Order: sequence, then structure tokens, then C-alpha cells
Amino acid sequence: MALGEPRLVAWEITRRCNLACPHCRASAIDEPYEGELSTSECFSVIDDIAEVGRPTIIFTGGEPLLREDFFDIAAYARAQGLGVAIGSNGTLLDERIATKMKNIPISRLGVSLDFPEARDQDQFRGMPGAFEATLRGMEVCRRHGIEVQINSTITKLNVHHLDQLLTLALECGVVAFHPFFLVPTGRGKNMKAWELSPQEYEHTLRWIYHRQVELGEQIFLKPTDAPHYVRVMLEVGQEGVLRGRGIPEKSKIFPGFPRRVPSRIEDSAGCKMNSITRGCLAGIGFCFISHVGRVQGCGYLDVEAGNLREQKFGDIWQNSPLFGELRDYSKIKGKCGLCEYKTVCGGCRARAYEATGDYLEAEPCCIYQPRAARSLNAVD
Repeated sequence: MALGEPRLVAWEITRRCNLACPHCRASAIDEPYEGELSTSECFSVIDDIAEVGRPTIIFTGGEPLLREDFFDIAAYARAQGLGVAIGSNGTLLDERIATKMKNIPISRLGVSLDFPEARDQDQFRGMPGAFEATLRGMEVCRRHGIEVQINSTITKLNVHHLDQLLTLALECGVVAFHPFFLVPTGRGKNMKAWELSPQEYEHTLRWIYHRQVELGEQIFLKPTDAPHYVRVMLEVGQEGVLRGRGIPEKSKIFPGFPRRVPSRIEDSAGCKMNSITRGCLAGIGFCFISHVGRVQGCGYLDVEAGNLREQKFGDIWQNSPLFGELRDYSKIKGKCGLCEYKTVCGGCRARAYEATGDYLEAEPCCIYQPRAARSLNAVD
């Protein structure tokens, strides 16, 4: 495929975190980490990124607000013409922080909230008062005119709370609700037993689609780490046509949504915060930078594409063998390689890697059987 610019870059600006959540891909703790990129190194990385394109950088962690020079780095990124968003656990947000965010300005704040009630959230996050602190933080940021989205990691522990989480998101006035589907990496490996089954994934993705159609433009729902949602959208939308219900006005409800199975969804859709893009964007329109400058396809795919202390960002983005393989859909294996949806879905490369040790293998949490596979089984 043609090489495009990066549209989103998630940057673990620090691995330090004031919480110790059981699903954390970074196994983060509340202690300084050796070897983190210095302020000047961060400025240089931003300069390198700006030479390649103008992506939005999602500063994450750990907890990015624990880094003392965070706002200097964020302001520098904005000055170079890059978009800036933050992924935070929400417990440190107050008037002072919100004012600094507004002054950058921060385009979007993503806050982690996994349960709709204080007891469960505080227990899961390992901090008494975490729930109330997060709600207060979201409210103060909204008052300062900062867009807020809620991110929820979905497992067997909270999937039955999805309706309540969505209701809470609406009550809080956030612009988006992103259910993250667990990829068992880091401490998350200890939660493997709580990962949804493929059947539960399918049911949940269909629930998300129907709730989005129902709610329209009130809020934007986007499942993350669930690339087969694109296939679900296409399938469920077609089922509606067959039942005489017609196709909802997807240009408003699902920006970037295709009306048929296209050869590919344009990766440029990834430049919008509220848009449906190709399923797995690892190394295609998206990449991840670790606290020590390690570049990966995403934060969950623990395979190095290059290191920013040794190479420029543009060299890694354009020439990394890892990214070259991720961009070549013909290299995808198993049923994903046979699937008619592979150019718009691609399967979760991180989940495949964790399950098999091969990031090109089939997505293990998708129940769909490709037409080509069904034909082969029929012949057998």
C-alpha cells in the first residue's frame, strides 16, 4: 500500500503513575523510571515528527501529568503545528491543570473510567476516592472548554455495566465514549481469565453499533483494540437493509463509514478524533513511542520498530521492516489473511502476537469465518 503520513502518535511521555491498575500494559508504578527521554530529547523528537507530517500526539503514560516538564513539551508540540491530546487517569485534574491545558491548547482529554460506581472504580484503580476525583476532574476541564472523552477497559468484570457507563458518560457531557477491549500485556496478562470470549466481543460490538445508531450525534462511540468493529458495522447495517429498516445517515453518525466493503478505508480518516478508521492502524496511520524512545506499532504490540535515540522518527516511520510488514496486507496469515474484510479490519496485530508470538497471525477474538475459508471447508 502507499505510504502515508502518521495521523496519530501515542507517546508514553513517562511510565510513572500514581495508580497501579491490574490491566496496565506498562505495569506502571509510582516511582521515577530511569532512562526517560529528557526535555531536549523530546523537543528533538517533536521536530523529527513535524518533518514527516502533522499528526495529533496523544501524550499518555503512566500518568503524563506526573512529568514536571509535561506542559513545556506539549506547548512545544503545538508550536510545531502538531495536535495535542492527553490520556490520563483523571485523578490529578484540578483548576490549575485545566487552565494549563486550555492555554496549550489541548484538543482532547481522554479519562479512564471503568466502573459507574465509586466502590468498584476505587477498588479496580487501587485508590480510595479515585472515582470522585475523576468526575471532578472531568467537570473542571469541561468548564474550561476542553473536550473530554471517557475510556473504559472492558472485561468480564464490567461488560454488564456498559449501559450504566454510557449513561454516566452522557450525564457528564463528554463528547465520546471509547470502550477499550483488553489486550493482555504487562499486568494485563494476569487478567487473561477476565478477557471477553470471541462471542462476547461480537455481542458487545453489536451493542455499541446499535447504541450509536440510537444516540446519533449525542455522543461518539468508538471501540478500541477491536478492529473487527468495521466488519460488524458493515454486517449489521446490511442486516438492517434486508429487514427494511434502511441505512442510517452514517455520514453524520459514523464519519468515514463506507457504504460497501471498499478496497480500503482511507487512512486519512485517522486524523479526526471522532471518526471510524480502518480497524488496526498499527504502523499504518498510527504508532507508539515509549518513555525511553522505543517506537512500536502500538503500545500493546511489544515489538520494536526502532529507537529514537538511534534513528530519526522519519527513518523509522518510512523504513522500519516491522512497519513494512504491517502495511503489507498480503502477509497476514490464517483466516485473517483469507478474509474479505482484511483491508478494512486487519485483525488486532497485538492480540495475535500475545496469543501466538507472531504479529501476522489471525486475530484470536473474532468469530467471523471468511467466505474463502467457508468455501475451503465445503470442499473438504
